[in-house]
Amino acid sequence: MKKTIIAFALLATTFATSAQTWTVDKAHSGVKFEITHMMLSDVSGKFKNYDATFTSAKEDFSDAKFSFAADISSVDTDNTMRDGHLQGDSWFDAAKNPKMIFTSTSFIKLSGNKYKMMGNLTMKGKTALVALDVTLNGPVTDQRSGKKKVGIKAMGIVDRTKWGVGGEGNVPVSEELSITAAGEFIGS
Repeated sequence: MKKTIIAFALLATTFATSAQTWTVDKAHSGVKFEITHMMLSDVSGKFKNYDATFTSAKEDFSDAKFSFAADISSVDTDNTMRDGHLQGDSWFDAAKNPKMIFTSTSFIKLSGNKYKMMGNLTMKGKTALVALDVTLNGPVTDQRSGKKKVGIKAMGIVDRTKWGVGGEGNVPVSEELSITAAGEFIGS
């Protein structure tokens, strides 16, 4: 009997501590950015091709580990000439650095559904630490599929010159670049 209880406890502990993987539902998600042009007006864009996942073993997601990658060649600002310029070597340099990659290093619960996520952002071959403010809603169970879903919105402002994106000095756009990634994730 004692062996059975120990085996059951070990089995329950294994299930309780195993991490669940969450994958992005691209139909309900997006990755956007915004920058100020000539210090007059904001210009926004998005990445059409990207992938994101996260894992977490805790119910409050405080141990979550995120990863994200966007194809630079999928940048879309509703202006073909500008998109080509952004993919060029003075901006994102898509030929040499085809992806923008983010990998979290910490995910700290602040209060309620608010978190602070730190992580390494790699653009144009350079990596730097960034901080993102996160709102996490859910989980809820999708009535049609029966699967659990969460909604996540991560926002932050980065200095593009840390990565050499857009060069330095005399560029008619702000150094600050606003990034927002938002969407639904489906549990495994």
